[in-house]
Amino acid sequence: MDTQNILLSGIVGSTAYGLAREGSDVDRLGMFAAPTEDFHGLHGPKETHVTTKPDNTLHEAAKWCRLALGGNPTVTELVWLPDELYEVRTPLGDELIGIRTTLLSAKRVRDAYLGYATQQFKRLYDRGAASASATAETRRRTAKHARHLRRLCHQGFELYAGGALTIRVEDPDDYHRFGEQVAADAMVALPLLQRYEAAFDKTRSALPDQPDEAPAEAWLRRVRAAYYTRSGP
Repeated sequence: MDTQNILLSGIVGSTAYGLAREGSDVDRLGMFAAPTEDFHGLHGPKETHVTTKPDNTLHEAAKWCRLALGGNPTVTELVWLPDELYEVRTPLGDELIGIRTTLLSAKRVRDAYLGYATQQFKRLYDRGAASASATAETRRRTAKHARHLRRLCHQGFELYAGGALTIRVEDPDDYHRFGEQVAADAMVALPLLQRYEAAFDKTRSALPDQPDEAPAEAWLRRVRAAYYTRSGP
């Protein structure tokens, strides 16, 4: 991947949330523009590049837009990061940050964030962290998933109710205590999940029923124009 094609990239995950502890991995997420001519042949460009050690995920601009319009929490946070967490920020990346609210919609945010949190709870329950046979690694992973379940509930509801996303959590130590409690008994997470489900149900969202695709479409066409190079006669 030619790094000059990266439009926006930053530090995400536990470091961004304020939940990182000693030994935590540093996760990076970014977006790149494939050369426009690569879309003209039989096979389009690869849309996602993933590396580990360091952990880095790059989505092609069109795929990133599709995921964001669907409410995907992981890609959504890329355009809501605090300024100091961006490592690559181009004019086109700034334009995307400027239209971030148009990508949002009430149902998709609710379904994505609450859906991911519910999936996390099912993993916690199925893992049976409280069993006598649970290993230290199982408990560590359970605590991590519990922290992210709580974060997804809080951030998703904030985005649904107010139309804005705060990446860093308010009390990281409380999240870690919650994780340890759930690692001892997975059912501790159920009341929190149920409380947020009820909050979503009774709250009128600040978001529209459907995202506005027009700004993303116009932005993507500017990206294609910027990365078009004529190679033939």
